[in-house]
Amino acid sequence: MNENLLDVLLFVFENYMYDDGEVVPDRDSLQVQLLEAGFPLSLIHRALDWLEGLDQHRVQLLASGRIAAPVRVFGDGEARRLDAECRGFLMHLEQVGVLDGASRELVLDRVMALEEHEIVDLEDLKWLILMVLFHQPGQEAACAWMENLLFEPTAEQPH
Repeated sequence: MNENLLDVLLFVFENYMYDDGEVVPDRDSLQVQLLEAGFPLSLIHRALDWLEGLDQHRVQLLASGRIAAPVRVFGDGEARRLDAECRGFLMHLEQVGVLDGASRELVLDRVMALEEHEIVDLEDLKWLILMVLFHQPGQEAACAWMENLLFEPTAEQPH
């Protein structure tokens, strides 16, 4: 198997969080289930750390009361991971109200928390955005919008 961190995250999201978000196994149980699914232990640990980081960063953003800047300049590392199409898509989502400044920063934090060499394409970015929104309370409408975009990509996007 030639998986990367994003493959493990998508597997966890699709099999444990998305379908039945109420009952997510604890870290040890999830590790056993991922091993049984054939993922290498090193990737499993990184994926579980990534998910913990998602929760920690969200809590830190909320606790700080910090408002993200309305204009975002991408750093060199972010620009290497996200091409112009992905960066434009993030800005579009913010303009139409799917993302706010804090959720945009959380998405970027989680992109940068992936493997150092991983370049994120637009389809992967959409899944990462859905994972981030899914972990934020009160984002049901934004999640539904992203789901429609992922599962019905030809559907017209609201403006």
